[in-house]
Amino acid sequence: MKETLSIRLFQSLLKGKKQLSHEAFERISHFVRSQRMDNGAFRNKSGQPDLYYTVFGQMLSYVLNIPSDSEKNSRYLESLNPERLDLIHYAAYMRCRMIRQLIDQGKISLWIHSLFATEIKPLADFNGLPHNDRQSPYTQFIWLSLLEDTGNRIKDPKEMLHSLEAYRAPTGGYMNTTDGLTATTNATAAALAIKGQLEGYRENPDIDSLRKRQAPSGGFAAAEASPLPDLLSTATALFILNCYKSKPRYAAKEFIEAHWLESGGFSATLLEDKSDVEYTFYGLLALGAIDV
Repeated sequence: MKETLSIRLFQSLLKGKKQLSHEAFERISHFVRSQRMDNGAFRNKSGQPDLYYTVFGQMLSYVLNIPSDSEKNSRYLESLNPERLDLIHYAAYMRCRMIRQLIDQGKISLWIHSLFATEIKPLADFNGLPHNDRQSPYTQFIWLSLLEDTGNRIKDPKEMLHSLEAYRAPTGGYMNTTDGLTATTNATAAALAIKGQLEGYRENPDIDSLRKRQAPSGGFAAAEASPLPDLLSTATALFILNCYKSKPRYAAKEFIEAHWLESGGFSATLLEDKSDVEYTFYGLLALGAIDV
């Protein structure tokens, strides 16, 4: 079975779990349980059920061995109309279905399921796309993840790889717009993920461009103009570097742990004192992507 991006994410989360002390494991697990709502969904920052947050909550629940109510979760997914979802939420919906099958029926069933493609909407049929751009690195990353999760093949891998070149920054790395001047962490990590999945995770100059974005604190900022590093950018950068077996320039464990709050969850930045399942996912992902 090919190592899809979802499998790689699960592997990093499991490595992160192994780094937790018993107390840390219990606190994080308690926080994740506290974010699950009665209808089987997970709450967003406003306390409302949210499909986007639910996929993070489900992945954490699986990794942390948190029991879930299969019927409630299935009813929640059935209450949604996937045809009306934008690309990001549609991909989240499909991944939630995949995780539900993994929890209910096990890895063998998931492997068998992966042999048969699930029909999905064409990319051109989505109204809501990141940056309103079908070819931006982040859009292509989400699309590739969706194809992998549903057992679909990429029709033209070379074309997907070639399309990334329009988003290459003059100084190295990638942007999510063609009229930008400098690379961003998100776009560079997305482009490197696409290249890794389609060509293999081999050495290339863009890895060094990503490594150079790390601050001495251990964190990565979203962009050069960002006031401070954040956990999302740090987790995605460390995850991709780990996929390429490339070590970061600076140790990152203290930076990651500094975002762990008393609630048991992780915050987005050091200036925030609230957490949610999305950033708790990124906290555990980052821990699993570093060598200690």
